[in-house]
Amino acid sequence: MNRSLLRLIAGLLLAADGFPSSVDAARRPPNVVIVFTDDQGYADVGCFGAEGFETPNLDRMAAEGMRFTNFYVAQAVCGASRAALLTGCYPNRIGMLGAPSHATQHGIHPDEMLLSELVKQNGYQTAVFGKWHLGHREASLPLQHGFDEYFGLPYSNDMWPFHPTSKAFPDLPMIEGNEIVIPAVTPEDQTHLTTWYTEHAVDFINRNHDAPFLLYVAHSMPHVPLFCSEKFEGKSEQGAYGDVIMEIDWCVGEILAALDTHGIDDDTLMIFTSDNGPWLSYGNHAGSAGPLREGKGTTWEGGVREPCIMRWPGHIPAGAVCHELAATIDIFPTVARLSGGELPGHPIDGEDIWPLMAGVPGATTPHEAYYYYWGKHLQAIRSGDWKLHFPHAYRSLTGEPGRDGRPNGYSQQKTGLALFNLADDVGETTDVKDEYPDVVERLQSLAETARTELGDSATNQPGAGYRAPMRFEE
Repeated sequence: MNRSLLRLIAGLLLAADGFPSSVDAARRPPNVVIVFTDDQGYADVGCFGAEGFETPNLDRMAAEGMRFTNFYVAQAVCGASRAALLTGCYPNRIGMLGAPSHATQHGIHPDEMLLSELVKQNGYQTAVFGKWHLGHREASLPLQHGFDEYFGLPYSNDMWPFHPTSKAFPDLPMIEGNEIVIPAVTPEDQTHLTTWYTEHAVDFINRNHDAPFLLYVAHSMPHVPLFCSEKFEGKSEQGAYGDVIMEIDWCVGEILAALDTHGIDDDTLMIFTSDNGPWLSYGNHAGSAGPLREGKGTTWEGGVREPCIMRWPGHIPAGAVCHELAATIDIFPTVARLSGGELPGHPIDGEDIWPLMAGVPGATTPHEAYYYYWGKHLQAIRSGDWKLHFPHAYRSLTGEPGRDGRPNGYSQQKTGLALFNLADDVGETTDVKDEYPDVVERLQSLAETARTELGDSATNQPGAGYRAPMRFEE
């Protein structure tokens, strides 16, 4: 049976239960707004336990929508995480690892289907404002991959000599469309980034509210160095980090107001989350993972579990909380279902999570197993409440963290084989592998599926499902 027929049957069955279906011709496909921050910790939103600053607009999103408490990114680093969001694939499948810079010689391959290209099948207008990080050469920029508009930075806002003695990076450009509009972003420019991205987002909604659209707002903040506009400087009790989050929350409020102004609130799915956990070595310029262990750059929960809020009035139940596992890779196939787009012919890793989003009674995660990679190394696997770490080294905040933009406090640590029950021990403090050898055996067996398909540098397996990225020298 071919893919189109399967999707048709699935859509009709779901429509019979009252769920949005890709074959429901009478329903306008929803607008999709994704607000994606940089290095924001699990506990850095009011309704997730933030301290020292308030996020009234994000809290409103949660009150009018659904909060996800077990929501994951694919890797705890900027570029790889963004590639996963936009393709529905583990970055190991598509060769998009790490955090590309001006010196990186690869980018997203033109044969990969991005979220923008998916919704283009059904006439969506598309825009991305903010950090791209899927390659800086023109062939890998957004306009060559389904986006109609782009304004932002090609990589992270620290990839320039922001320390007076730094010579690691050249000038950081601001790009609009395919053209460089600011050759060298300055500290003054950085204070305007969140405002500029917000203004572009609102303008895009104002111009495209009559047709379905995809709006991807990829904030540069709260990645160090921290900057915010004068209107938020010094506003939080927490200091610079809190000021930055408050301005991001303001952005969310501006987008919600624009949707309301044009009467398209009920036609818009809005998603808020972040690319990885906090960069803990920056101390008071870093966020908080709350009860979770470690942060950015690790496969402990603090590195890969993120705050996530989804809102779609009339479709996602208000004030709901989902404790089932879901991930950024699931957004792609879920939007495919809601927009009516056809999935690509090549394999992806995400799953349709609409039943979770819709609050269907008894709905469970579609993932039998979820894989935690760092680079090419499979470091952990989760199934149900169980998470098994394989032996690996990792950076840990064991010393006094840095302050005011200077990092400190990391050391290299190691873990052996270790099993945790995340339902009872979300902080991954107590290894219970000796008590549950059958669980260890089952998770080890599931891990072999990942190694066969996606590879594992620890076992020297290349991965049968690997697809190479675009090489710029080609």
